Amino acid sequence: MENPSKPTPPGPSGNGRSGAEPKSEDAPGRLTGSGPIAVVDIGSNSVRLVVYERLSRSATPIFNEKELCGLARGLEATKRLDPAAIASALAALRRYRALADQIGVSQIHVLATAAPREAENGPEFVAAVEAITGVPIHMLSGKEEAELTAYGVISGIHDAHGIAGDLGGGSLEVVDVHGDTVGSGETFPLGGLRLAETAQGSVKKAEKIIADALEKSEVLKEGSKRDFYAIGGTWRSLARLQMRQKGYPLHVTHQYAIEAGEAAEFCKMVARRDVDSLDSIEVVSRNRRPLLPYGAAVLEQVIKTMKPSRIVMSALGVREGHLYDLLSAEEKALDPLIVACEELALLRSRSPRHAAELSPWAGQAFEAIGLDETEEEQRLRHAACLLADIGWRVHPEYRGEQSLNLIAHAAFIGVDHPGRAYLALTNFYRHEGLIDEALSPRIRELAPTRYMERARALGAVLRVANMISGAMPGVMPRTRLERDGKKLVLVLPHDLAPLGGARVERRLATLAKTAGLEAIIGIE
Repeated sequence: MENPSKPTPPGPSGNGRSGAEPKSEDAPGRLTGSGPIAVVDIGSNSVRLVVYERLSRSATPIFNEKELCGLARGLEATKRLDPAAIASALAALRRYRALADQIGVSQIHVLATAAPREAENGPEFVAAVEAITGVPIHMLSGKEEAELTAYGVISGIHDAHGIAGDLGGGSLEVVDVHGDTVGSGETFPLGGLRLAETAQGSVKKAEKIIADALEKSEVLKEGSKRDFYAIGGTWRSLARLQMRQKGYPLHVTHQYAIEAGEAAEFCKMVARRDVDSLDSIEVVSRNRRPLLPYGAAVLEQVIKTMKPSRIVMSALGVREGHLYDLLSAEEKALDPLIVACEELALLRSRSPRHAAELSPWAGQAFEAIGLDETEEEQRLRHAACLLADIGWRVHPEYRGEQSLNLIAHAAFIGVDHPGRAYLALTNFYRHEGLIDEALSPRIRELAPTRYMERARALGAVLRVANMISGAMPGVMPRTRLERDGKKLVLVLPHDLAPLGGARVERRLATLAKTAGLEAIIGIE
């Protein structure tokens, strides 16, 4: 298999589009392009294979598996990788290599971090890994690891501004992120496995080690009142536990945000309690539980040192940062949310071109009914329009509910949880009408009032658009909604006049009512 350092990614094809139409011999539910690309991540605790559909600004995993091998177990004392852990890791890698061949990956990239880098027998292990995988290992330095951590956050969080922190089994990397710019970074020997051994199993001793290390961090101190982006399996487990205890309505960890004070109290409780006695601990795998108190202790000290505004979880880290680094400048500039929604429109809507035509038409409609939008709300409207028809194959009685669930839980990146709620609610209203009785109050809890108002209005706009176009292209650019005093006018060209009618009038009246207007259809 090839392993070029800079493979040529699929070029953009207009307005955020990042790949080719599916070929007839390919699965219709899959996108082509560069072909599947695999990343093997050899960490101090876990060894993971992730196969992505293709190299893209919104890379979608099609296979994801990890093995908790514990390569760094005993490293602090012996300076060597544990023999049993090596055997476990090599067995996992043989399986991963076979899976990569079975899936037909076009490229495989093998990354290794702290444990193999620091161990005396690291070179022997690396040679064995390369013999199995058939490609050279990219042994990341602490600086490279921090940089790829930052790229992971940049790739998955729109307009990120804060400090990214990646907690592994052997080390903690922190790095400053401003939009698409990577600032200074630091590495600390504070990974969960290493801490547990250095502190001889005492969380109290570990807290002292963590405090002594992080009090010297200039990067964290520069992040005051900004977000801290938390990366790594232990911190994701903490987030899942906190979400379950709160009864949070959305089980998506990416961009789950916790106010810093609340996060500090939660971490303090987890670090000082017997893990197995914690409420809802069943959401954390048994293999992860021993390291949970150490991860909580590190995050608590990060909060004390940095004084961030929020803790924001990132499901994307070094692996996705590596893929982002392989993209061209053009691809990097694309919006990952819009790319993902365009891909879903291509795969699941009746007409991707019609989906693309909806956003400018809806923007014109918002002007007509007097709804202003921020730049972020315009971005969400664009995304919601691209998703407007992805539920058409569902039975009509369930389209609203199923579309809401699909969108709320989709593997999107580049959108926070209130944004997810906006997209999901819009699609619900687009199918169900402006009726809230069938809508779970839990999803509404995530959306601020402005988002609720705009989701309802956009749902009503899309209902009008669907009725006059049949979800087919070419109609929307030839029609428009405009304001005439106290009237909302749907303007149709003369040759499309038959598209009007009683059903259209009723849906137009519902939309007009949201702005206190009277609805009429006008023919040019």
